[in-house]
Amino acid sequence: MLKTRLKEFRARHNLKQEELAQLVGVRRETIGNLENGRYNPSLKLALDIAQVFQTTVEELFEFVDQ
Repeated sequence: MLKTRLKEFRARHNLKQEELAQLVGVRRETIGNLENGRYNPSLKLALDIAQVFQTTVEELFEFVDQ
């Protein structure tokens, strides 16, 4: 299972889902699905999001065994 801290980082940077979506070239629904664990990002999308927040993919996303 992929655990994400995306919502936390978005709040910290005062970004709405729509704003982040525009910055990385996806729809707002994609960001919502990522935050709710219904979608796993491609490597490119994960890297693009990490770049927006000036952090690493590992800080945003973590794979945890269930």
